[in-house]
Amino acid sequence: MLAALRPLLRAEACAEAHAAGAEPGDLEQAVWLRLLERLEADGPPRDPHSWVRKAVRFEARRTRRTVSVERPYGQEPADDGERGPEQMVLAAARRHALRRAVRRLPGRCPRLLEALLSPRDLTYREIARELGISQGSLGPERSRCLGCLRRLLSSEVAAREVRG
Repeated sequence: MLAALRPLLRAEACAEAHAAGAEPGDLEQAVWLRLLERLEADGPPRDPHSWVRKAVRFEARRTRRTVSVERPYGQEPADDGERGPEQMVLAAARRHALRRAVRRLPGRCPRLLEALLSPRDLTYREIARELGISQGSLGPERSRCLGCLRRLLSSEVAAREVRG
């Protein structure tokens, strides 16, 4: 029965989709789901072809109603552009903790990472000139310093966990 209904369902969904403001595949999927629910509850319809036509029209009407009521968001809901006081305090605390950890690094690392974190958004050339090192050694030095910072922060986080 399902194989016999597939071409009819596809044709009916394609015919109704544009007017409903939906994709034909979405209508097909909704009707297949309704048919499976019906098979489980009441068994197969007496006249499957007529049932498919009616079901496609029903889903198209339902989709039209839904589309007419839905409104797009002005902005992405997960993108909370205006952060509240709590988020601002937490972000400031993270920045402060990062700066404290950077200051505890060995050698030239504190100066290098402070330059990289600078709000002035310095270029590699400017950072190299400021630190008095070659621009070509900045990348390897930065990688080494970030590795040290990663180890320092991971040991602090691991040490603060409650165990036992």
